[in-house]
Amino acid sequence: MMGLPRGAEWIIILVIVILLFGPGRIGKIASELGRSIKSFREGLGPKDEQAEQPDVKEEDK
Repeated sequence: MMGLPRGAEWIIILVIVILLFGPGRIGKIASELGRSIKSFREGLGPKDEQAEQPDVKEEDK
C-alpha cells in the first residue's frame, strides 16, 4: 500500500537529494523558499493600520 514515507525512507530520500544538489545548493534553495514564503505572507497580511486611518488634524480635535 502506498502512503507517506516513514523513517528509513526519508533518510534514503534525503541522501539522494544531497547527492543530486549538494549541501551548498540545498541551503540556497531553502533560503529562497523562506524569502518567498515570507513575501507571500506579507502580501496576504493586513495592511498598515496607520494608512487605513484618516489623517486627523490638530484643529479638528
